[in-house]
Amino acid sequence: MAAKGTETRVYTIDDIAKELGVSKTTVSRAISGKGRLSAETRAKVLAFIAEHNYRPNAVAKGLAQSKTYNLGLVLPGDYEDTELPFFQECMAGICEVALENDYDVLISMVTGSSTTQLERVINNHKADGVIVSRSTVNSPVVALLKETEMPFVVVGAPQDPEVLYVDNDNQGACRDLTTLLFGKGMRRLALLGGDETHSVTGSRFRGYQEAHQLAGQPLQKDLVFKNISTVRQAGAAVGEALWQQVDRLICMDDYICNLALVRLRELALHIPQDIRMASFYDSNLLKNNNPPITSLRFDTKELGKMACQMLLDRMAGKETQNRTCSGYQILLRDSTK
Repeated sequence: MAAKGTETRVYTIDDIAKELGVSKTTVSRAISGKGRLSAETRAKVLAFIAEHNYRPNAVAKGLAQSKTYNLGLVLPGDYEDTELPFFQECMAGICEVALENDYDVLISMVTGSSTTQLERVINNHKADGVIVSRSTVNSPVVALLKETEMPFVVVGAPQDPEVLYVDNDNQGACRDLTTLLFGKGMRRLALLGGDETHSVTGSRFRGYQEAHQLAGQPLQKDLVFKNISTVRQAGAAVGEALWQQVDRLICMDDYICNLALVRLRELALHIPQDIRMASFYDSNLLKNNNPPITSLRFDTKELGKMACQMLLDRMAGKETQNRTCSGYQILLRDSTK
């Protein structure tokens, strides 16, 4: 608090220019470090700024450097309730790194092929780069970003080799969990999978396939069920798997696992007494189930931090390459005892 009889003055670029007898352009060039300016003049402006604790607001700073100091984050508008923790944790990591670099994050929701919100962000120059939180086959979001030449990073491995991305090691993690189950004497495994247009579905399935190859076990294609999104579809897959006398149900994520659990309860079947169960993705839902479900845990916040830093590096013209967040845990719980 200022002492009585004194005032704390807030300076603008215009004020600084008048105080020093220079133009506003000169002040802006000194702040941004761009444009022709003598070392003596730049030093004089910076010294004044330091003495008076001047801090340019985001708009002024952005205008001086031709930046918005905003990053766009694309979220799917059709996510399931159980997917929300993934996007929240990923966004927390993104926002943490953005804040450290004086950036704000703008959210755009995309459902299906509608990219209207993102188009407004791009056309109105509201962001300097974009992070896409879900990788899908033939993504309209990726097509738009490539067409407009907007710097972007995708969370999840895309089909397009030209697209920069970060991803969890879904293939390696799913391979290791499946291999562990084979080591526990289980041989007839049924896999309940999600939307095949989501890249993560392909990665998890490849890990499942690789585990079969390493164990010398034939992959039983009639025990692989994909594109499950409803209780009815999950119930049909569970019924077919039980009829074929499987040892274990493996679900690609916690949402599908919950759908399968609903059907098992309807059939009055108990885990692990009647059938064992595991998931390729963990959540509080599975942790708190009775009994708790064996699953895989990934550091989703770290994934978000990696995505944001990669985008900032790309925007700065630094050399960037695809990265995999290799850390994961296999959580062995009562469902596989």
